[in-house]
Amino acid sequence: MTPQSPVVTVAVIDDHPVVAAGIAAWYAAADPPVRVLAAGPDRSAALHGPGREADVVVLDLQLSPAGPGFGLLRELVAEGRAVIVYTVLDTEDAALTALDLGAVGFLTKAEGADHLVAATRAAAARLPYTPPALAGALIGDRRPGRPALARREIDVLRAWFQCESKLLVAQRLGISVRTVNTYLDRVRIKYANAGRPASTKAHLVARAVQDGLVSLDEL
Repeated sequence: MTPQSPVVTVAVIDDHPVVAAGIAAWYAAADPPVRVLAAGPDRSAALHGPGREADVVVLDLQLSPAGPGFGLLRELVAEGRAVIVYTVLDTEDAALTALDLGAVGFLTKAEGADHLVAATRAAAARLPYTPPALAGALIGDRRPGRPALARREIDVLRAWFQCESKLLVAQRLGISVRTVNTYLDRVRIKYANAGRPASTKAHLVARAVQDGLVSLDEL
């Protein structure tokens, strides 16, 4: 990243102030630094105030004794946010569920500053990043290689195949071009994490046809 590159910004949702402060300190010590725009114990840290503008949301899944907060993850993903799940949970099921729901990254809190900073920069660029815990989950995944795409991700993907530009996709679906890009980036990340990278539009078309998401007649 050059000195002229934009600073990566983050909103942190974690109900332990010490953890949030530690994350902020790690980001401040990074070279170049990552800027925390907001931090708090609930959704408002990312969906209201300065946190709305953050490039990346770092989300603790365990915000209540009721269990993992996958509902909040769904809400953030639906808003087009790039979310890194950062949690004490270290189960394969939690990692794979988070990715299926649209998280761009999953780290356990045992993985430390270097992995969190690297994952944050990758998420801001909408690139996959695989820390050790996630690598173990992906290696242990015995599900079919087809990634689990959300309904809206499929809608955007199909519309993009049928339109000449992302602007036309945005107009058709009533969303912004930025949101179109977010959904397409998320689809690419899911395919990359499934071991079937699709870096170009042609590759995505091929994957979609292989997985039955679109037919040749529709193209």
